[in-house]
Amino acid sequence: MKSWISRPVPQLPGSMPALRLFDTAKGAVVTLGATGEQSMYVCGITPYDATHMGHAASYVAFDLLNRAWRDGRQQVSYVQNVTDVDDPLLERATATGVDWRDLAASQIELFQTDMEALNVLAPDQYVGAVEAIPLIVPAIELLLQRGLAYRVAGGPGEPDGDVYYDVEAAGKHSAETTDAWTLGAISGLSDAEMLELFAERGGDPGRAGKRQALDPLLWRVAREGEPSWPGGELGAGRPGWHIECTVIAQKYLPAPFTVQGGGSDLVFPHHEMGAGHAYSLSGVPLAQHFAHAGMVGLDGEKMSKSKGNLVLVSRLRAAGEEPAAIRLAIVAHHYRSDWSWTDEGFAAAKDRLRTWRAALDAAPEGSAAGVVARMREELSNDLNAPGAVAAVDEWAATALADGHSGSAADAALVSDAVNALLGVEL
Repeated sequence: MKSWISRPVPQLPGSMPALRLFDTAKGAVVTLGATGEQSMYVCGITPYDATHMGHAASYVAFDLLNRAWRDGRQQVSYVQNVTDVDDPLLERATATGVDWRDLAASQIELFQTDMEALNVLAPDQYVGAVEAIPLIVPAIELLLQRGLAYRVAGGPGEPDGDVYYDVEAAGKHSAETTDAWTLGAISGLSDAEMLELFAERGGDPGRAGKRQALDPLLWRVAREGEPSWPGGELGAGRPGWHIECTVIAQKYLPAPFTVQGGGSDLVFPHHEMGAGHAYSLSGVPLAQHFAHAGMVGLDGEKMSKSKGNLVLVSRLRAAGEEPAAIRLAIVAHHYRSDWSWTDEGFAAAKDRLRTWRAALDAAPEGSAAGVVARMREELSNDLNAPGAVAAVDEWAATALADGHSGSAADAALVSDAVNALLGVEL
């Protein structure tokens, strides 16, 4: 699947210090090795609705990591999926009377347009679940052969043959390897907490015939009226959610790759189960580190489709709002924090953008190197974008207070640094 087109990233003199990042699985900030090559997988959208601010904030967060690595002279391999067949997509298509394929295509195009507008660097591989099915099927067959997956008998209204991952068997199997995975290794949650979230986030703990309530679906055999694909010995059907990301990552990235990223709502069950699948298939970890972005609300309330209070990037753009201001409103918050989008916050971002641009005309001679160094220092500390924003704020205040005609060279370097490191175009 084609991705969007990245805009060029300015090359800055010097380079980013060693990066420190909060690792969810370790519960601590860790230093990422600067080996010269880095790899990242960020879970993509299920394309049944437009990009809301929570999506945007998550992808901007990991774009900051991508940019920091590149500024540190690291080569980055970046993969993102798109879950272009899943229950929410099929349900929305049915509710709106639109063919699910047309709905997915339109929302993928809108998402990519939003990402391009927000200056998010495109992944090197952008892979749909549907196109990955030929890779997913043999992986599930292998799990069955190893006794780490099983078929469930049908019941009223359900056919025979759905395939589930056996989390208990997988945990025992992985315990025989180095860096063993057991359920809860990534999330650190209790069984009760996992069970509650599993039910909330697409799991089916009450499905009759499962060996364990938390066993996730690997393959859903064909139902009448649902799309399906050839599944070899699995029979016709379509893949579950978690196996999709594991197989795509293992195809296109090293094992283990450097960082698994996504929103904090993906820690469990998605990243937990994906990590288990990886151990079961390869005997090595899926990723070296797991990092997660916070949730975004609206005026202090959770942003959700059911409440109808989504802030859509495309709607802001259609209203004439500048994408650079939207991005600046996002990076004013630390990527791991939960925060709310407000009119006041967005107005402050627009004011800040105008101030920074005005300051370029008055850039004090010799001032750029210091602000670039401060931005790098802040971003190397767990992607502290608010700290980098504050550094530019202070520089701009000094520039405007001095009243000098300004240095073109310093203005150009500051502008390039804000673009290269924060992704905000001045």
